[in-house]
Amino acid sequence: MIVERRVELRFSQESREAETHTNLSAVRQDGRCLWVAGDETATIERLTAATDGAGRVTGYDGQRTVRLADLVDLPAGPDEEADLEGLARANGWLWAIGSHSLKRKKIKPGQPDAKSRKRLASVVREENRFVLARLPLVTGDDGLPRVVADDGGRRAALLGGHKDSITDLLEDDPHLAPFLAIPSKDNGIDIEGVAAHGDRLYIGFRGPVLRGWAVLLEIRPETHPRDPSRLRLRPLDDGDDLYRTHFLDLGGLGIRDLCPHGDDLLILTGPSMDLDGPVRVVAWPGAATVDAPGIVPATDLRVVGELPYGDGDDHAEGIALLDETGEDGRPKLLVVYDSPSEDRLTPEGGVLADVVSFEHTD
Repeated sequence: MIVERRVELRFSQESREAETHTNLSAVRQDGRCLWVAGDETATIERLTAATDGAGRVTGYDGQRTVRLADLVDLPAGPDEEADLEGLARANGWLWAIGSHSLKRKKIKPGQPDAKSRKRLASVVREENRFVLARLPLVTGDDGLPRVVADDGGRRAALLGGHKDSITDLLEDDPHLAPFLAIPSKDNGIDIEGVAAHGDRLYIGFRGPVLRGWAVLLEIRPETHPRDPSRLRLRPLDDGDDLYRTHFLDLGGLGIRDLCPHGDDLLILTGPSMDLDGPVRVVAWPGAATVDAPGIVPATDLRVVGELPYGDGDDHAEGIALLDETGEDGRPKLLVVYDSPSEDRLTPEGGVLADVVSFEHTD
């Protein structure tokens, strides 16, 4: 996997103060724009491409902020973070998903041992993390995409907050139920990616990893018939099952993001625990054609390439397929990083993302 160039993502002063630019967790291209999210707020940001004389994208700026609470009723209110970890776009909708994770408090440097031990014993549940949002996309007068609360009957809608979240769905699951009470960084439930294909969503779990097998969930959300501001899950195919679990041999790594590529699924992989690497992009060929719960061995997957990572920094968190190819015809991905290293931070307050090319999956 070749890092061809870096492009600058430029954010407003307010977003820099909120550290959105150093906590990027999700990205998706939409024409000339990028939708990005950080995991410390309850907002989605839209950035617009800047190009050089040859029409090549050199960076993204012109930030516009979308507050989720202006569109949907967040269970913990408008100001609590949603820990957004995945964005998807399909059929005129933008999807955003929270981590659905519990959080164990961190030890702070310099604290007395007794206080540190007390913090390590404290597990917090933040309700805004347990949401899946579907937002209508429209084209503005400037020709750029934007999200709205209502578009001729297409309403922004939410799954979660009414004992109907994805983790509520898993309370009796034989594989995942035991992990519902475990914090994310302890190999507990931790959603970090979402991809849309038709009327299906594929949801990737950073954790748990089950004896080396990563977890992918497949669901089919729809508007709730009694409340257009809510979502519910529709049975898959002709059966009664509201979800499918797929287990993928990613070499012991968890899923950090997902990106559709035709009927294939590109999977950003990385450690499930608090480690730096390795970090890879793996392709699951024909993922969208699978119509049964899957056990997907490594032989059915293809390693697309390795991505760089740092020592305590440069954690690849989001990938987006770009509408550009190189002279060799290779498709390209944009990669955004959480905890970027100093050399990714620009004097203007921006952050550098990588543009990488890869071989097309057969």
